[in-house]
Amino acid sequence: MGYMDKYIRFLTKYIKLNSYSCCQPKERRIKQDLEKLNLFVYTDRLGSFSYGYDHPMRPARLRLTYEQVKRYGLIEEENLIEPREPTEKELLWFHTEDYLETLKKADSGILPEDAARYGLGMGDNPVFKGVFQWSLLTVGGSLLAAEFVSSGKSDVAFNISGGLHHAMPSRASGFCYLNDPAIAIHYLLRQGKRVAYVDIDAHHGDGVEHAFYRDDRVLTISIHEDPTYLFPGTGFPHQMGEEAGRGFAINVPVPPGATDVVFLKAFEEIVPPFIEAFEPDILVTQLGVDTLRGDPITHLELTTYGFETMVRWFKMAGIPWVALGGGGYNVEHVANAWAMAWAIMNDMDVPDELRDEPLEREPSEKHLEEVEKTVTFLKENALPLVKKKG
Repeated sequence: MGYMDKYIRFLTKYIKLNSYSCCQPKERRIKQDLEKLNLFVYTDRLGSFSYGYDHPMRPARLRLTYEQVKRYGLIEEENLIEPREPTEKELLWFHTEDYLETLKKADSGILPEDAARYGLGMGDNPVFKGVFQWSLLTVGGSLLAAEFVSSGKSDVAFNISGGLHHAMPSRASGFCYLNDPAIAIHYLLRQGKRVAYVDIDAHHGDGVEHAFYRDDRVLTISIHEDPTYLFPGTGFPHQMGEEAGRGFAINVPVPPGATDVVFLKAFEEIVPPFIEAFEPDILVTQLGVDTLRGDPITHLELTTYGFETMVRWFKMAGIPWVALGGGGYNVEHVANAWAMAWAIMNDMDVPDELRDEPLEREPSEKHLEEVEKTVTFLKENALPLVKKKG
């Protein structure tokens, strides 16, 4: 019996797992089309930028991820595609013109006079040479992934540089300058698609939620560390959307110190029933791995087994899938987890070397009770609204 099988046996003492998936999705699997090609969006230019030597966000993690994917023979040249450059019009789907002009000025690496007004130059969001070009690449990669998946050319497209979910229309925030998930989702809406966005980063996906808080064409689900203890301080269960979007913003905070059992409990109780009720045309996921134990700026204790379980559910759901990167500040964790995710996306065996050690520790009953309370609230107050409009 392999490591994964043994750990699944431990997890099933607390939650209902089905093999490598934390629940069995409805029969919506895409028939395998040999003419389709899953895409890995990447260019070496992504690793050439730097937020500063002491900043936790390290674009070099993207290069390390690509090297892991190659090292284990998980990718062919035909799967690789470089991000394109987004147009000004596409950026304006979410961002304001004055903010974009200021960010362009910051590309020189010199702080513009009005930088502070736009969240630039502060500790989280330094101005560095190429900051605008870096941000364009992340957006262009997510738009390209959305284009290929929406058109049916790919079942899955993975932009590891994407998932920068904190940027606001006129402000940089949380290491994020341009909000590539929001812009990519705007593209999908313009194609007439209904979009489910699921964010498993340790931080609340506040910028994406903000973009669609009043829109019932987009279901946003964010499972994250309790915002009482972690940036950005939003993402409480009662923050459920407004107007037409009431019930379509789903937030599931989990306590600091939560392990795989607790996080997967939140995932399996919320993601499948809401996805089933909403019936999206496209699934967009933010696969942040700052949830993993040992991340230097968060307080969760997931292992790669918990992450793998969720990625396998996304794969099994059979919904055209735009996968994005996200947080992760232990670069080794990032490279291993995202290489693992790419293997799963392509029905390849995951090398055991990419997995960390299982954590067979009894979960806190208090943590489980807190999650169950949130789940009950959302199922009673939000799920009926999604079903009604579904």
